[in-house]
Amino acid sequence: MTQDEIIQSGVKAALKLAETGKWGDLTLAQIAEEAGLALKDFHGVADKDDLSATVEKIFDAGMSEEPVDEEETARTRLFDVIMLRFEAMEEVRDGAMSYLRWRDRSLDGLALRLKARAQTAKWALACAGLDGTSSIPRGVQIAALGWAIAQAERAWRQETSADLSRTMAALDAELIKIEERAAWIKSRGRKAKPDVPDADEA
Repeated sequence: MTQDEIIQSGVKAALKLAETGKWGDLTLAQIAEEAGLALKDFHGVADKDDLSATVEKIFDAGMSEEPVDEEETARTRLFDVIMLRFEAMEEVRDGAMSYLRWRDRSLDGLALRLKARAQTAKWALACAGLDGTSSIPRGVQIAALGWAIAQAERAWRQETSADLSRTMAALDAELIKIEERAAWIKSRGRKAKPDVPDADEA
């Protein structure tokens, strides 16, 4: 197996184990056994911290699983790709919830969340075809979208509907707020010249 395959297998195994246990209590030995691998297979490849840091990347990968419709508005494209991420999370809901509880309640997890949120926003922009030139500062785009994703994630954690209606409503509402306050999300093109939003919208 390649290093990437070992890490992917490790994360999937960890999410499976986390369905009935706490993410923070999992050991690399347990994860390796669940993955059908030897502990030595992870030596020099990944430890428990590395696997924890990879969970968000695996969820992010879901955003590029389907092509976007270039004829759709920027808001619709962002909505579509971000919902693909939540669909990927929904497939492993119990394990993902255990991971999120660890992420939000531990010092290591909190540090990881800050970095991961920006990476998720960047990849969402790329998947939606909105990572080109813009007059809106890149940091403002990332911060605004990261906030929208965070609010949608909060709704997802409370989701009770199989069609993720609560999550969709929360995400759509946040993207509409961005659209109303930052014109860059209104344009389908990459060369629009939107107004710069107020600093407090970041």
